[in-house]
Amino acid sequence: MRISWILIIIILLLGASLVSSLLLSVSEAGTELYITQSACVLAIILLIVFYRSVMKPIRSITNGIDLLREQDFSSRLSHVNQHEADKIVDMFNGMMVALKEERLRLREQNHFLDLLVDVSPMGILILSDADRIKTANKAAAAFLGFADSSALEGLTVDSLDSQLAAVLSGLSQGQTVTERLNDSMIYRCSRLSFMDQGYPHPFLLIEKLTEEVMIAEKKSYEKVIRVIAHEVNNSMAGVNSMLSTARLMLSESSDDYADLSEVVSVCEARCQSMSKFITAFADVVKIPEASLKPTDLNSLIESWRVMLESLCGRHGIKIEFRLEAQPIPVMTDTVLMEQVIINIVKNSAESIGSSGLITVATSASPATLTVTDNGPGIDPEAAKKLFSPFFSTKVNGHGIGLLFVSEVLHKHSCKFSLATGQDGLTRFSISFPDHKSAVPAFRK
Repeated sequence: MRISWILIIIILLLGASLVSSLLLSVSEAGTELYITQSACVLAIILLIVFYRSVMKPIRSITNGIDLLREQDFSSRLSHVNQHEADKIVDMFNGMMVALKEERLRLREQNHFLDLLVDVSPMGILILSDADRIKTANKAAAAFLGFADSSALEGLTVDSLDSQLAAVLSGLSQGQTVTERLNDSMIYRCSRLSFMDQGYPHPFLLIEKLTEEVMIAEKKSYEKVIRVIAHEVNNSMAGVNSMLSTARLMLSESSDDYADLSEVVSVCEARCQSMSKFITAFADVVKIPEASLKPTDLNSLIESWRVMLESLCGRHGIKIEFRLEAQPIPVMTDTVLMEQVIINIVKNSAESIGSSGLITVATSASPATLTVTDNGPGIDPEAAKKLFSPFFSTKVNGHGIGLLFVSEVLHKHSCKFSLATGQDGLTRFSISFPDHKSAVPAFRK
């Protein structure tokens, strides 16, 4: 641009010189003046030719560089009516077309990937070099307890207050772990990276496996329980029949077989105990589907008050009820939920032993039921296995109670957790889903 202005100034000066020479030639004639005029005209012609052949292509190239700098791939360069220069212009315009199409393709591809990430059932957290969250999709926000994914942006994973976040923050690059949390949820968590502009960018992947694992586990233990129950019940039926026959023969005999009769009684009692034990396992796989109806959570707890007080009184344990003053409408199967609460309070009472305190509390928004006890607490390692099939922290426990509780609460679509807090209190918390139909139906 600067050179073109210099050329224009030179042409103007030469033009001015030529005009002045012409004016002088009117009064004075001479060979030297004629030569000077001719030289000026020739210089102007040469400068014009130089501008058209050199400066115009250079200006066109300069304009092209400006377009590239501004990333304006829609504009095109015009021909300068010079074969070699026009070839460069055509090549440049072709490159601009290719760049425009490539940028459009990348934008469409990125838009598609953004949509795919946003609706993916897998949680995705893209991190910065400082391990701060740059982008989070809806699934990741939901897994971490956030309603809006944008609320996670700028935060570090280890600053989030959740058990899942603790698992994620402990991952090293390339590591994948599968964890069962104390709310019975199972997640596969991975820390991976992708390349962008030549640099690796870390991201976290969260895959919810709860339903798949629970279905697989249930199929496995259902089959085992059915086979065991069938074989044991058939065997117990035969043994009971023989014991009944032996008891009848002993009662009809004139000899004194008191000791033998006692042995038979013990055997019968053990057979009945074994049958009850197997029946309890079989009942776990026969849980009916929940028949949900609108009810008031507070009224439901009040209807169980006497029964729960009696259950705790056997162990010398005090139970308190802290219920919301206003009704809390929920959708629940009262029969199944009653068994759930009995199991939870019974487990709390057994963990305390004696002379403890159990608190049953309700709260709204969301509707939540919490059972708290001041027992010895749950070991962190045991907490990871609490809702695994047939796992129990009790010496003579079989893990049936919590398995039943987990099944029923999943049928109610409830969120729940069992953990010992930093205050030493153990809490079983149940959050009911927000069923919009519960409120109007309950009011009717």
